Amino acid sequence: MSDSFSSSTERGRPHRIRDALLPVAAHLGTLVLCGFAFWVIMDIVWRGAPGLDWSFFVDEPTSAGRGGGIAPILVSTGLIVITAIAAATPLGLAAAIFLVEFMPTGSRFAAWTSLSLDVLAGVPSIVFGLFGSAFFGLWLGMGFSILSGGLTLACMILPLLVRTTEQGLRMVPDDWRRGAAALGLSRFSAVRLVLLPAAGSAVTAGLLLGLGRATAETAALIYTSGYVDRMPSSLFDSGRALSVHIYDLAMNVAGGDENAYASALVLILFLIVVNVAAMSISDFLLRKKVST
Repeated sequence: MSDSFSSSTERGRPHRIRDALLPVAAHLGTLVLCGFAFWVIMDIVWRGAPGLDWSFFVDEPTSAGRGGGIAPILVSTGLIVITAIAAATPLGLAAAIFLVEFMPTGSRFAAWTSLSLDVLAGVPSIVFGLFGSAFFGLWLGMGFSILSGGLTLACMILPLLVRTTEQGLRMVPDDWRRGAAALGLSRFSAVRLVLLPAAGSAVTAGLLLGLGRATAETAALIYTSGYVDRMPSSLFDSGRALSVHIYDLAMNVAGGDENAYASALVLILFLIVVNVAAMSISDFLLRKKVST
């Protein structure tokens, strides 16, 4: 009896050791990850903060970006991102509504569409850049322009927007759909008046995440929006995005490190704000789901 008890104790000892080591490894991994992120951010803050002042945001670049500010860069970045969001939002909403509300459950077409979105989400940004250059730049005649870059980014963030909107619509209780039908609402009216407002948090979170990705993108914009650092006068002008500006200063401009770090700090601060907003909306969406 005692032998069997001792043998079972011996067999259980490795499990207890693994159970004890698992939280230690998890905490250690989290600490390393957070420490690395903190080190990277603080290094950029340390190197970039001295170059930040009001003139940096309102002046134009001088001496190939070594001096001056980033006013045209900020305007070009804003126009590119706005173009991307404006183009991707209606397509993403329409695709998500179609997949959730109008396609039968288990449909082969819906399955293939979902697979295509997953594949599209994993395509490298450089491939999107080559596609945008060939399709928007050459075939449609847009050349290197803000419009070409914005439409290319719209293709990149479309899967993200579709997935977040789809998730939000699936979280809406079916009772709401039956209630809308009982009130005599058409499917279009039910989507517009009931379902989309209920999934508004997910849609907003998807837009913010897409905004963050579009703002930080570099490779796709090198081939589509171009390098010109002058103030754009229209969407058909070439415009340098902030991420492209950082790349150019760091890789191609001798003595451009100071402005490169200052520009990188501006970009990181913006991305932190966007990600915090997206996390807050996701938490609100989760609390709303639990309460219902």
